[in-house]
Amino acid sequence: MSGIVVINKGAGISSQGVVKRVSRLFGGVKAGHTGTLDPMATGVLPVLIGRAVKASEYMLSSDKYYNATLLLGITTDTEDTTGSILTKCDEIPSEKQVLEAIMSFVGPYMQTPPMYSALKVGGRKLCDMARAGEVIERAPREVTIHSIYATRIDEVTYKLSVHCSKGTYIRTLLADIGEKLGCGGVMAALERTKASVFTLEECHTLEELEAMSDAELKALVIPTERVFEELPRITLSDFFARLALSGVEIYLKKIGLTYGEGTRVCLYDKDGFFALGEVRAFDSGLAVKPIKQFRL
Repeated sequence: MSGIVVINKGAGISSQGVVKRVSRLFGGVKAGHTGTLDPMATGVLPVLIGRAVKASEYMLSSDKYYNATLLLGITTDTEDTTGSILTKCDEIPSEKQVLEAIMSFVGPYMQTPPMYSALKVGGRKLCDMARAGEVIERAPREVTIHSIYATRIDEVTYKLSVHCSKGTYIRTLLADIGEKLGCGGVMAALERTKASVFTLEECHTLEELEAMSDAELKALVIPTERVFEELPRITLSDFFARLALSGVEIYLKKIGLTYGEGTRVCLYDKDGFFALGEVRAFDSGLAVKPIKQFRL
């Protein structure tokens, strides 16, 4: 069994906890996720099973989409409402000031990863250090907020819809907004609405999966090539497919195709998708080189 199961993660369970339960449902198959959601967060969590886990590096680099709730007037050690309160402020800026501050973060900005995160430094997770009472310097890194749509719920609460680059911590974005306003702010809720090509509409909850038969579970597994649906497809004859399955480059002139150097393609044979390829320059010309095999 190989492919992708898209989970609508509920609150209160870790991303790794979801992966373990999905793996058990599919007979203990190897599984992994494509970007951690905090236990309090909900929404789209693609779980890769079998050889599909080899696609994780390509999914991790994709943009993400979130609905988040910003609560103004407090700061916490975790940058969300699950943490210990560090400061309180009763002077909340006006709606106009808040919306201006929110929109000022659209575009690239340097974000410092939070201590309570799964990011590893020196082989140790920051969250493990934080729970041990350690605080270390973290190097800021550039992230991009492509767009934000914000609405006021009440004086201290705002709903944000965010489209951002990989590596963006929404908790930290909201904390940075609160810091800019001078009153502090934390994340009160978070829902991921899209990850890679997958949306909430095609998700299933763990409870739904656990009520399914083996046949129903098998039927909902999404083929791995869905991740690469925007890439060109090349279907190879038996001869060239055997070469590609062995990792041999296939010269474009021999299969009558033209693609620019660096183009990534999906490779198919009579049995379907089997590898991700990339066009590279060789001494004898441009050729498609298989760079990731998805079939044994």
